[in-house]
Amino acid sequence: MVSSGAIAEGMKRLGWNTRPREVHELQAAAAVGQMGLAQMYETKLRENGMGSAQILLTHADLADRERYLNARSTLLTLLKLRVLPVINENDTVVNDEIKFGDNDTLGALVANLVEADALIILTDQKGLYTADPRTDPSATFVNEARAGDPTLEVMAGGAGSSIGRGGMITKILAAKRAAGSGASTVIAWGREPGVLIRLSQGEAIGTLLTARTQKQQARKQWMADHLQLRGSVSVDDGASRKLLQEGKSLLPIGMTSVSGDFARGDVIAVRDSSGQEIARGLANYASAEARLLCRKPSSEFEALLGYAAEPEMVHRDNLVLAR
Repeated sequence: MVSSGAIAEGMKRLGWNTRPREVHELQAAAAVGQMGLAQMYETKLRENGMGSAQILLTHADLADRERYLNARSTLLTLLKLRVLPVINENDTVVNDEIKFGDNDTLGALVANLVEADALIILTDQKGLYTADPRTDPSATFVNEARAGDPTLEVMAGGAGSSIGRGGMITKILAAKRAAGSGASTVIAWGREPGVLIRLSQGEAIGTLLTARTQKQQARKQWMADHLQLRGSVSVDDGASRKLLQEGKSLLPIGMTSVSGDFARGDVIAVRDSSGQEIARGLANYASAEARLLCRKPSSEFEALLGYAAEPEMVHRDNLVLAR
């Protein structure tokens, strides 16, 4: 869950009626508000038998490959532990990120980060209208549309609140971004009773903006067609068979050599004993580490690297077979 509201909560606690313009005042409000925001989520989630964790991010965390992967690992681990990560923009230490629509964009980035099936944006509007219903009485409600459709951006208006920052246009753009990884988006009224439960049960609430491709298809296509290869690993016949015929992940014990200079998270080719590319995927280890792990079982990783990490060189979920 990506949460806005730190600055608004800080303004309330500080007795401010209008959003300040000075960056240092915005950062001060965020610092005060994050305390209240975390306290409220912790209290309410525990009342319902759920654990919570606070994650503070900036766009820089998701732009840097290593930090991106670390954030992803942390979030997925929390979800496996049945702890709900409550994510907020780290407004206390940034200045250029405190701007129009930031949390909508952050929500889409996090949806892509954890490979979510759907992004749900709760707002102060029932959903998307063909025009601003507050100023245009002829505006009609949009029940469903395709994320990324240019006409949606024409329909959307600007910021409508003196407290929050953003507007329908940022939600439309967030849906477009989320669709890039195959996640559809719902824009709904935040005060709709039981909105999340009802959406999870399939009820049509708000505006549904559907992605063009399924999640798995979008990611596989992205890896197959749109990324430069940073290097490659060669594998033995046994590993080739497991990848091609059994749909398994690539384990370092099946690797015979490593070529190129790549970092964790780069796209690499997987080549068989004849040098032919049989697959490509996201590397869990940098090239220097991968060379140490060739022909080694996972039980030796910690002794070789000084830490224990993923047992796979490329997980099957992050691997696409050559066409």
